[in-house]
Amino acid sequence: MTGNHQGLALVLFTVFVSVTLAITAWAGRRRSSSVEFFAGGRLFSPLENGFAIAGDYLSAATFLGISGLIALFGYDGMLYSVGFLVAWLVVLFLVAELVRNCGRYTLADVLSARMKQRPVRIAAGTASVVVSVLYLVAQMVGAGSLVALLLGGQGSAARTWTVVGVGALMVFYVTFGGMRATTWIQIVKAVLLMGGTLALTVLVLIRFHGDLGGLLRAAADGSGHGRAYLAPGLKYGGNWTSRLDFMSLGLALVLGTAGLPHILSRFYTVPTARSARRSVVWAIGLIGSCYLMIIVLGVAAAAVVGSDAVRTSNAAGNTAVPLLALDLGGGAGSAGGTVLFAVVGAIAFATILAVVAGITLASSASVAHDLYATLRRPRPGAPRREHEDVRVARLAAVGIGGVAIGLSLFAQGQNVAFLVGLAFAVAASANLPVLLFTLFWRRFTTRGAVWSVYGGLVPAVALVVLSPVVSGSPDSLFPGMDFAYFPLQNPGLVSIPLGFLAGWVGTLLTREPADADAYAEVEVRALTGAGAA
Repeated sequence: MTGNHQGLALVLFTVFVSVTLAITAWAGRRRSSSVEFFAGGRLFSPLENGFAIAGDYLSAATFLGISGLIALFGYDGMLYSVGFLVAWLVVLFLVAELVRNCGRYTLADVLSARMKQRPVRIAAGTASVVVSVLYLVAQMVGAGSLVALLLGGQGSAARTWTVVGVGALMVFYVTFGGMRATTWIQIVKAVLLMGGTLALTVLVLIRFHGDLGGLLRAAADGSGHGRAYLAPGLKYGGNWTSRLDFMSLGLALVLGTAGLPHILSRFYTVPTARSARRSVVWAIGLIGSCYLMIIVLGVAAAAVVGSDAVRTSNAAGNTAVPLLALDLGGGAGSAGGTVLFAVVGAIAFATILAVVAGITLASSASVAHDLYATLRRPRPGAPRREHEDVRVARLAAVGIGGVAIGLSLFAQGQNVAFLVGLAFAVAASANLPVLLFTLFWRRFTTRGAVWSVYGGLVPAVALVVLSPVVSGSPDSLFPGMDFAYFPLQNPGLVSIPLGFLAGWVGTLLTREPADADAYAEVEVRALTGAGAA
């Protein structure tokens, strides 16, 4: 990597970080009430929130991970884009408006509206923190791969300091800016990401004179797999285990979005349920167009850079788009290549910072609003102090950031999109079943809710630990050990049905019936917004 690349990349990084720090300082001047810190005062418009949702959702897994998987595996890599996008139909039709009407800041608010507060808040808060930490690990792995490449340092020291730096920035954003700063950072990032992917897509189409067929043929040749690159099975079709793994991944991607804590928290930043639904419509348009362009960029990386070159740079494929930008700009050593490479790197860095800020805020809200507020025992009749929730959330952000930094240092060799797929599987197993049961099943009880959360969370995490992701293969976290007793890499095919089954069994085994009046109240509030925060 030349000094020009490094210098320009550092300048662009510095500019973006300076802008985000200024936004944080501006937002931090406002009064730190709970509604301001956790929901931005509920003052964002559907358009603003739609851009923020897109900025929150289009993570390093999209820009770096999916494009890399497409560059390496062709058709099978594209399936990630399909799963991530289709998931928003579940959010639009089943979740967005109802969650906005029933909750205040977190998933546990929806559950406790008709259940006993203490057990469901502890269960939902625990699940939200676990999902958030897994998602944070994926983003920080992307940060390590990206900045190590941009700054010319492929050693472990460069990756370690990059991860630590990103963690420190995300803690600062959340601690001092809250939801308002996080939202505006995500809006700025969404605009940068959409503009960057559009510019690269236009350059790719110009390179191939608008001939998509020629682009696909060149990608097949550059991949080293020939026509197999354009057909199913390159990654997931070798045997029945890989086919089941694909089914498990697809189920996790489609159902996981509706259970992600940082996505659910975005519905509380708008004033009404109608605004939440319109936000999702805006987000679907932005996210869908971005995924279409990401597919073009992934295929172009195979065609222009070559799959072997991408794999040499990063075995998981996380550097495919930056390498493509370097070639489209004129190649290594050219002024155009230097500028485009650094700009794309800065956009990817902005993507990572914005997403980790949103995830950290959602998880710290769960710690403060659900776990701490439930586990502490205030004096009977003592009023709940909002500023104490905010203070605990800020401390929680520091702790969660430290845990995510530590775990991500062990996962630097994994593909970002693959790691996000694991987080989606845990979210779909622990959060989605209990959310749907609470909203739509009249007989659902507190025991069923607790069993549903733990019945999905524990198997999902346990199966990941016992899978080839952690041990038993050269690409695992601990390649020198082998306790991979579960053959699939993604646990969704097993853990998601277990989450639903545990909720059903727990409800049937409950002696006391469900509170019919509480369900009727939740149903009215969910459908009409009467009494919503």
